[in-house]
Amino acid sequence: MKNALISVSDKTGIVEFAQGLISVGYSIISTGGTYKKLQENGITVTEIDEVTGFPEILDGRVKTLHPKVHAGLLAKRSDSKHMETLKNMGIETIDLVCVNLYPFKETISKEDVKLADAIEQIDIGGPSMLRSASKNFESVYVVTDKNDYSTVLNEIKKASDDQITYRQLLAAKAFRHTAEYDGIISSYLTDISTEEFPESKTIPLEFKQSLRYGENSHQLAAFYKNSMPTEYSIASAQQLHGKELSFNNIRDADAAIRIVSDFDMPCVVALKHMNPCGIGTDSDDIYSAWKKAYEADTMSIFGGIVVVNREVDERIANEMHKIFLEIVIAPSFSTEALEILESKKNIRLLTLDFDKASQADKFDYTSVLGGLLMQERDTTIDSLDDFEVVTKKQPTDEELNALLFGQKVVKHVKSNAIVVTTTDMTLGIGAGQMNRIGSVKIAITQAEDTFKDNQKCPLILASDAFFPMDDCVKYAAEHGITAIVQPGGSIHDQDSIDMADKYGIAMVCTGRRHFKH
Repeated sequence: MKNALISVSDKTGIVEFAQGLISVGYSIISTGGTYKKLQENGITVTEIDEVTGFPEILDGRVKTLHPKVHAGLLAKRSDSKHMETLKNMGIETIDLVCVNLYPFKETISKEDVKLADAIEQIDIGGPSMLRSASKNFESVYVVTDKNDYSTVLNEIKKASDDQITYRQLLAAKAFRHTAEYDGIISSYLTDISTEEFPESKTIPLEFKQSLRYGENSHQLAAFYKNSMPTEYSIASAQQLHGKELSFNNIRDADAAIRIVSDFDMPCVVALKHMNPCGIGTDSDDIYSAWKKAYEADTMSIFGGIVVVNREVDERIANEMHKIFLEIVIAPSFSTEALEILESKKNIRLLTLDFDKASQADKFDYTSVLGGLLMQERDTTIDSLDDFEVVTKKQPTDEELNALLFGQKVVKHVKSNAIVVTTTDMTLGIGAGQMNRIGSVKIAITQAEDTFKDNQKCPLILASDAFFPMDDCVKYAAEHGITAIVQPGGSIHDQDSIDMADKYGIAMVCTGRRHFKH
C-alpha cells in the first residue's frame, strides 16, 4: 500500500482525487480542514497526528514539520540504508503529496488588510513538504495544481517507464509554485518597508497567454502578468471584441494607457509604434477631444491604437468606424457604440478601469542581456511652479497652458523628443531622431501641414531635453513657434536664450528632463 498526504487550501475536486487515489492502491493521510472534508465525504483517511505521534500545536502552525513526514518523503527508495533506517524507526514512505498553499495572495488583495492577518497566511509546512517531495521526484509525485488531478491519476494507472520524467515535470512545477509564493510574500513585505532596491529582487509572474509570435513572425512569445494583479494594466483589461492581442499590440496599448493616465479632463490618445501620433483634450466634450486627436495626424492614426478616457458613444464610434484601427480602449462603450464597432471583425475593443490609474505599477523594468534595469516610472507632471522664464518676453496665459500641455505629451515620446502643440491638441511630433534638430524639423513640418490657420492660436514647442545648440530655437522661431519649454542645463543655454530673444519668443526652463529611450 502506498501513502498519499493531502493538505489543501483550495478543496475543489479534492474528494474525487482522493477517491481516485484509493482506487489505484493509495491510503490517504491528511490534516485539519482537508481531513474533515474527506471524512465527511465517506473517505477512509488517517489524520496526520496518528502518523507523527505528535499533535498539531500553536494553532496549527506546527503539524507536518516532523521527521516522520519528511523522512517518508525524502528517503531514496533505491538506497538500502535509507529504507533500513525507515524500517528501524517505524516510518512509512509517503509516495504522493498533494498540497496547495495558504491563500496569502488572496488575503493581501483585500482592502485594508492588517499585517498580522497577512502573516498568518504564510504557509510553512506546505512549501516544506513540496520541496521535500520535489527533491525526491524519482519516487514521489508532487501535486500543486487541481488541474493536474486527472492527469496524475492516469499516469499512475499507466505505470509506464516515463513516469520519472513526468514526476520531474511535476517537481519543476512545484518549485515554480513555491518560488512564486515566496516572491509574493517577499514583495509584499518589501513594499510595506522603505527598501526600494533590495539586495535581490524576485518578480512573481503568472502565465496569461501564448502569443502567435513576438515582434516578428519568426520570434516565439508569451504574455505573463503580475501575480498580484495590477488593475490599471493591459493584463487586467477586459476584451469585449476582436481577435487576440499580439505582442506589438500589447506594448503599444501599454504605452497608450500610460499617456492617457496623465490627463484628468476628457482626453483621446492615438498611438502608433510606441509613440503618440495625436492627443486631444477638451474641458468637457470627449467627442471634441476625439476630433482633435484624429485631426492631429489623420495619416498615422491608420492602423493605430486609440485610448479614450470617457465612454465611447455613438458619435465617436461612427467616426472610428470610418478608419482602420487595431485597438480601442475605454472605460466603457455605449450599446450603440458597441453595435457599430463590433461590425468590424478584427478591431479589438477593451475596457479598463481608469479610476485605478493612480494604483499602477510604481516601477518599470527593462531587460538587457544578462540582467534587468529597474527604475521609478516617470509620473512627474510639471507645473507652473517648475517654470522659470529665461527670456525677455514673458509667455501669455494661453501660451503657458499650451506649454503645460506640451510637457505632459513630450515625456511620452521617444527621445530625442520634440512636440508642437496648441493648448489642447498635438500638431507635430518628432521622435527617436539621433539629433535634436532632426526631431524639431519633423515636428514643425508636420505641424505646418496639420494646422493651416495658425493665426488664432499660439504654437508652442516642448523638448524632452536641453538644446545643445541654438539651431533648434532659430528654426522654431522662423517657423511660427511663439514659446518654448525645455529643461535647460546645457553649457550653451545662453546661446539658445539669446536666439529666442533675437526673435522675440518666450522660453521657459523646468530644470527637469524627460528622456524616454
